[in-house]
Amino acid sequence: MASYILLEQARDIQALVLDVDGILSDGFVTLTNNGDEIKSFDIRDGLGMKLVQQAGMKVIIITGRKSHIVEKRMSDLGVDLVYQGREDKGVALTEACQQLGLSPEDCLYMGDDWPDLSAFSIAGMKVTVPNGHLEVRRRADLVTQATGGRGAVREICDMLLMSKGVYDALLEKYAATPH
Repeated sequence: MASYILLEQARDIQALVLDVDGILSDGFVTLTNNGDEIKSFDIRDGLGMKLVQQAGMKVIIITGRKSHIVEKRMSDLGVDLVYQGREDKGVALTEACQQLGLSPEDCLYMGDDWPDLSAFSIAGMKVTVPNGHLEVRRRADLVTQATGGRGAVREICDMLLMSKGVYDALLEKYAATPH
């Protein structure tokens, strides 16, 4: 889990900003014979996103591709903002922050490849996955243990909840004995 220094850094984060391919999904593009795309999302990541929202944080998606699958999944999760088809993710992050009254420094940005570097350059905290590109890993404050699409987002959500001191209280809601 994250060090004390990283937990301190995460304490002031107000928004979790996520890339999709390679972060929320495994980064593979799977096509059916009809040309339809298939994406898999880890259910634990979805719960983590909902938990950080319960803790008062915003969740923002910024992806370079456009996909109905992403639109549907993020709508189901109640994500605050979804930006699709955005090649310059730094510009999209700036726009999202303006829309929500935040600064990019209030954001933890999680990405895995070169298109994410413009957002990395302005975000307050930068996170990637172990199979993220070398240049992204070099610039990250934290590299998760889990890979993209396999619980990496949940790992960061848990860290954010711990940094804000609400992890145990949220866990207790699930662990409490029913009456």
